[in-house]
Amino acid sequence: MSDDLDDLKAAMRAPAPDAETRATHLALAQKNFDRLQESGAQVRPSSNRPRSGLWTGVRQMLTTLTSRGGLTATTAIVAVALVTLTPIRDMVLPPVGPVLTPAPAPVEDLAEAEMAVQQDRPAQGMDNMARPQLAKRAAQPMSGAVATPMAAPTITPPMPRRDITLPEADSERFANAPGNPVHITAETPVSTFSIDVDTASYAVVRNALLNGALPEPDMVRIEEMVNYFPYDYAAPDGDAPFRPTVSVSPTPWNAGTQLVQIGIQGALPAVADRPPLNLVFLIDTSGSMDQPGKLPLLKQSFALMLGQLRDRDQVAIVTYAGSAGQVLEPTPASERATILAALNRLDAGGSTAGQAGLQQAYATAAAMAEEGEVSRVILATDGDFNVGLSDPAALKAFIAEQRDSGTYLSVLGFGRGNLDDAAMQALAQNGNGQAAYIDTLAEAQKVLVDQLTGALFAIADDVKIQVEFNPAVIAEYRLIGYETRALRREDFNNDAVDAGEIGAGHAVTALYEVTPVGSAAQLSDSLRYGAAPVGGTADELGFLRLRYKVPGGDKSVLIEQAIPAGAAQSEAGFAAAIAGFGQLLRGGTYLGDWGYGDAIALANAHKGADAYGYRGEAVQLMRLAQSLAAR
Repeated sequence: MSDDLDDLKAAMRAPAPDAETRATHLALAQKNFDRLQESGAQVRPSSNRPRSGLWTGVRQMLTTLTSRGGLTATTAIVAVALVTLTPIRDMVLPPVGPVLTPAPAPVEDLAEAEMAVQQDRPAQGMDNMARPQLAKRAAQPMSGAVATPMAAPTITPPMPRRDITLPEADSERFANAPGNPVHITAETPVSTFSIDVDTASYAVVRNALLNGALPEPDMVRIEEMVNYFPYDYAAPDGDAPFRPTVSVSPTPWNAGTQLVQIGIQGALPAVADRPPLNLVFLIDTSGSMDQPGKLPLLKQSFALMLGQLRDRDQVAIVTYAGSAGQVLEPTPASERATILAALNRLDAGGSTAGQAGLQQAYATAAAMAEEGEVSRVILATDGDFNVGLSDPAALKAFIAEQRDSGTYLSVLGFGRGNLDDAAMQALAQNGNGQAAYIDTLAEAQKVLVDQLTGALFAIADDVKIQVEFNPAVIAEYRLIGYETRALRREDFNNDAVDAGEIGAGHAVTALYEVTPVGSAAQLSDSLRYGAAPVGGTADELGFLRLRYKVPGGDKSVLIEQAIPAGAAQSEAGFAAAIAGFGQLLRGGTYLGDWGYGDAIALANAHKGADAYGYRGEAVQLMRLAQSLAAR
């Protein structure tokens, strides 16, 4: 009986060289070397291609060591690495007995596959799903295999090295502006802005805090934090699309000022009355989406949404990564299994051809549209547009040209690290749609299930708010938030100027901090030669004007009412707590010594019923921010 070690040595011993085989291998090596002197397509940088690590080191070692001894040692190290790192479920155990050598494969296919693996791209004739199986197939016996002793490994020429520039960690862009200043009423009595029902900022802030970091100030848009929560405002009467509610209460952080709260509650039509819905899912499948919190979460989120659609609704899917394409033709929502199968087949890879994807999605929506139906494109992305229109201003112009078709655009952001919030905001604001950020399945439930009707069915377009403060009563004022939604005074009456939309059942909240005349909290000196106010009464703090258009209409409708010095509305306390929380995260310029503990106490005192637990979660985030700020 032979010793096991002797048998292993015999198996590892290289056979005597064969002149014909040696010549064939040398010819293949020279052919590969000559072809690889040219540069292939540039690899798109992404976070899943690290600068360092085991696999990077192995590749560098293979391309550096060229001696026979060095390559032999390298081969042994690679074999150990493969055994160590391969998951048990993916390992192919060697057969007992003689080693099977596969029958020769076409030389061109193997050479292409080797180069594709080095360049991290699919080989010709292979799709993305086939690439991960390349190593497995090579390890498994093939048909036509013959039993031979194990031969020495075939050595191919080293691949030319490629220098890849990776994106900076957390290379994110956020749409924001410096906080609104205090205005002197006698000099600038009128404030004008577009309403905003987006909620993306609150979810981004929550994501940062739950990951153990205070958010950067630019991540915080206070109006989106305040508008994340539902409020118990009075519903509109009759056929009016919405109803404004105005109240005045003491400012929690400054006893010498007051908060003017403007609440707008959208009507919620009967569900049975809603028209058929045509949805185009425009899904980013680029390489940057290949992370657990991006494409996999996106698939789960859209699967939740499908349960809210009716049989007569239609869904189409367009993807973009390098180029755009339709992966699911318009399909009735009743064919849920077909839609889910198309979603589950999606895989991430390639660059981000955002422009081509938008063009394909709008073309698909136009083909689906019929009279009386609602069409909407839902873009799901991390916002990383690097092919085509990548500048927010260019994206804004493109979408502005498309919105008159009647197809609105909503944007859902996924993932962190290269989130381009600025591009997402430009798309949503100019596409007559809503922007939201989804970082958990619970947030997907809120946006795409609980609030789906408001997200997809607009009841008022181009909604603008203008407040004229009475200088005889109010010395100073500042709008809290809405920095990116500011309009010029003359824009209010100009129906050509775009503004925000209100969806069915949506609530919008705006807060002004105002300083009464004679208050010790006044920051500016009174004018010696100030002009006397014209009109109004001493009990009016100001005058509220709103403009909106019926969806699809060109002419705006005007709503007006005075702002009395009345009692606070019941929801004012919680809205103030969130506004204060947002200001603390941005630096708290006007808050004095009011801090996180005060915000927590105020929110707890006005938490109310909190049916979905959103307000309770906000209090926990405040507590977390308080701890992080104290480090």
